[in-house]
Amino acid sequence: MNMSRNEKFTVTSHLEDGICTVALGGELDLSVAPELRQVMEPLAIDETIDLVINLKELKYIDSTGIGILLSILKTRHGMDSSFLVEEVPDQIQKLFDMTGIAKFFAAENSH
Repeated sequence: MNMSRNEKFTVTSHLEDGICTVALGGELDLSVAPELRQVMEPLAIDETIDLVINLKELKYIDSTGIGILLSILKTRHGMDSSFLVEEVPDQIQKLFDMTGIAKFFAAENSH
């Protein structure tokens, strides 16, 4: 399968009413993992916020990206803090389903 790597990775965060929503877009792979970690590490350990990851604009995720999401989940769970993954695109939802991690990222509005 030949995938063109022309979807630049983007990460933006927005804090409102104690909820920090981080929107990911483009392609999340090994090459951009340090960028995502730099944004997510301080948020993951902040017990004062509810953390939401929005994947609506994410086109691709590899095992490194999935590993980062699982790491955040583990950190948040250990602190008994809220963590939600929302608006997962169908192709990424299929990957989450196939790898067995979908149940850990179940969002209230997911299918």
